[in-house]
Amino acid sequence: QVQLMESGGGLVQAGGSLGLSCLASGTIFSINTMAWYRQAPGEQRELVAAMSRTGGTSYADSVKGRFSISRDNAENMVYLQMNSLKPEDTAVYYCRAEGVSTLVPANVNFWGQGTQVTVSS
Repeated sequence: QVQLMESGGGLVQAGGSLGLSCLASGTIFSINTMAWYRQAPGEQRELVAAMSRTGGTSYADSVKGRFSISRDNAENMVYLQMNSLKPEDTAVYYCRAEGVSTLVPANVNFWGQGTQVTVSS
C-alpha cells in the first residue's frame, strides 16, 4: 500500500513562514500529481496547491503569491512553503498523491493523515 506522511506543521504568528513536507512511500509504481489541501473547522476541504510530475502548478487564489509548491520526483516528496501567513490560513493541511500502486494497476488518490497549521493574530 502507499502511505503519505506530512510533517512541518505548527504554530506561527501572522506574517510568519512555515514549510510543510510530505513523503510518499510503500508500493509505489508511479506518482503523477501531488497536491496540498486544507480543511478548517466547519469548512470543506479545499485545494491549496498542486503540481504535476512535469512541473505544472496551480494555486488557490487565496494563497497566490504567498505559498509555493515544489517536489522531488526521485524522492517522492512534495513541499509547501508558506509565507506571509494569515490567521485564515489556520487549518489541517493534507497531502494528496495521485498515482499507481504496484498492488493495484489503477490510478488512485492517496491521502496523508494531515498536519495542523495554526496562525495566531
